[in-house]
Amino acid sequence: MDAAPHIVRTRVGIVGGGPAGLMLSHLLATSGIDNVVVEKRSHEAIENTHRAGILEHGSVRMLTESGVSNRVITDGDKHDGIDLRFGGVSHRIDFDALVGESVWLYPQNQVFVDLAAARRRDDGDVRFSVTDTEVLDLTTDTPKIRFTDVQGRRVELHCDFVVGADGSSSMCRRAIPATLRQGHFIEYPFAWFGILTEAPRSAPELIYANSPHGFALISQRNETVQRMYFQADPNEDAAAWSEERIWDELQRRVDGPDGLELKRGPIFEQMILKFRSYVCEPLRHGNLFLAGDAGHTVPPTGAKGLNLALADVRVLFEALDSFYSTGSSTLLDGYSETALKRVWKAQNFSYWMTSMLHTRSEASSFERKRALGELDSVVSSTYGRAYLAEAYTGWSHG
Repeated sequence: MDAAPHIVRTRVGIVGGGPAGLMLSHLLATSGIDNVVVEKRSHEAIENTHRAGILEHGSVRMLTESGVSNRVITDGDKHDGIDLRFGGVSHRIDFDALVGESVWLYPQNQVFVDLAAARRRDDGDVRFSVTDTEVLDLTTDTPKIRFTDVQGRRVELHCDFVVGADGSSSMCRRAIPATLRQGHFIEYPFAWFGILTEAPRSAPELIYANSPHGFALISQRNETVQRMYFQADPNEDAAAWSEERIWDELQRRVDGPDGLELKRGPIFEQMILKFRSYVCEPLRHGNLFLAGDAGHTVPPTGAKGLNLALADVRVLFEALDSFYSTGSSTLLDGYSETALKRVWKAQNFSYWMTSMLHTRSEASSFERKRALGELDSVVSSTYGRAYLAEAYTGWSHG
């Protein structure tokens, strides 16, 4: 007969120890709200999962002003704009001039490193490498999280609230009865062929290119390692491509009369990145709340994924803080509706950027020409450029 689980009492139990879960844990701790984070992956596995990171100004302020770390400022790269490139010509969207804001290039795994270090520094209770996690009693006053810890001990967290921040394959989301949630999603008919290369930067800022051969993104990671992507078939075999073929394909998608030449180097990682848009409604079930990719995913074109997760966390933290400081559940009751307003704005922006910059393989000449007309409308209008700049750098949290 199995031994009874070890009971641990906490106010907020958080499933998921990525940036969203750790940021919520940090913010709650700053208000004296005890919490426990459980994560199935190891610290090392998350730290070594390299994902691009463009942080909105609001996300940067959340990291710095809450006392997590200033490394995003000291080690990250501030970008005041991007280039939209079509017809072989680049058009700069000047964020700072248009809306007075910027973004920071800072890898997502480094956001995790900063948050994990802050939780250790502040004696936070974060339990990595747990197994057999399940959530139960979600509609009662004492929802629970059961798991097996790294020592093999069965543990049961008794909470006031459970937060599912456990990513796009969320176990917590699946714990909501299918009859009580609705999933909205679309699959895109293309993917990104992504590479990491040991090379200097090809441009000072990111280049988003629409070409007759398909989309390309000339992105960055740091001074010596760069990320680049080009539109590909979702079933493409990345391993079948030689380095020369990859570089030639990237180059032809940015070719133009200005002679832009990509700076080449050894490619040490190449992969196919499939994506879709997804939103779960509502983001609450009983005393379970979903945050980040557990509740919604976006294509990477608009750089919204991590930022949207941190925006959820801000709304949820303010609601939990209000509940524990005043006893009022008003903000908690409004969490899903409030968070979803920003989610759908971000979905619209991400879908728009994706549709405007990519070309379906079966697109007609009308569709291709129309997309170029849309790009020209954006870059030739102060208001069009300002909309893109505001959405890309992030809307106010007010």
